[in-house]
Amino acid sequence: MTNPTKILTTTKINPTLMNKDDENVKHGWLKTKDSSVFFTNPEYKRPAEDQVEKLCRKLMSDIKSFSPSAKKIKRTTVDEGHLLVIDPADIHIGKLCSAMEVGEAYNNQIAVKRVLEGVKGIIDKVAVEVDQVLLIVGNDILHIDSPKRTTTSGTFQDTDGMWHDNFLIAKRLYTDIIRILMNIADVHVMYNPSNHDYVHGFFLAEVVQTYFRNSENVTFDCTIAHRKGYLYGENLIGSTHGDGAKEQHLPILLAQEFPAEWAQAKHRYIYTHHVHHKSSKDYPGVTVESLRSPSGTDSWHHRNGFEHAPKAVEGFVHSKKHGQIMRITHLF
Repeated sequence: MTNPTKILTTTKINPTLMNKDDENVKHGWLKTKDSSVFFTNPEYKRPAEDQVEKLCRKLMSDIKSFSPSAKKIKRTTVDEGHLLVIDPADIHIGKLCSAMEVGEAYNNQIAVKRVLEGVKGIIDKVAVEVDQVLLIVGNDILHIDSPKRTTTSGTFQDTDGMWHDNFLIAKRLYTDIIRILMNIADVHVMYNPSNHDYVHGFFLAEVVQTYFRNSENVTFDCTIAHRKGYLYGENLIGSTHGDGAKEQHLPILLAQEFPAEWAQAKHRYIYTHHVHHKSSKDYPGVTVESLRSPSGTDSWHHRNGFEHAPKAVEGFVHSKKHGQIMRITHLF
């Protein structure tokens, strides 16, 4: 005869043996010295779909309640306006760099200080009238994408702070930057998804967009599309993180994905990120330029010798008719 302690059965338990609140119990396991019984509860009730939808609506309502009311800022007409592009690339909030190992420290406090200093420094250096600002966001704004301190693909990172704290720090940084830029001109925010924070970066862009939902002076392009385009005068400005399509394919992709804007533009540029150093190359009809980063060198990059590129926040000035007329670099 089989030993009763070895018997494993699956049965439906009598609902009369359960407490009144046990309808929320889906299944369980009863063990004694003589038996082991796995049971399922026929009275179990799955959460209703309308309850889930109600929760989502409440969460959205809570988020929207934080949006500040904003009166439209009336601008004076600018005779010869220019576009100011602000692109704080690869900030990596949450990255931890040890001065003992790599020669310099980098943490959340340093990241926020550098970016705000860089944005203000670029503004101070602009010597022309600006009637539009293009703010490029995303591009590894966050260093990790999971509670396990890994990137989206699962690569472990040395980190400063908890993931949720870093998310809120990044949100505050972006809202502060947009408020600063709104004092100059209307702002268009263009989001680039990236490899370190593909999920949380998208959520962050959506939250920031919701924050400014009542402002008529800020517009957003926060789709998950990996390549974005923006038309200003005779300028078509593309932007992508740089971890996807090969650089030599970006010009034809720009033409295919933005055909109407391509036809109207005489000057075409693509700003890329990801590599943390400067490069610029002219292709037929398009200039592709990668941007420097203000973030420090972590252990992995130091060990492999990927370091010593100038650390900076960069910006550009575009004339409606003459294209990019000014490159502004705020070095650290």
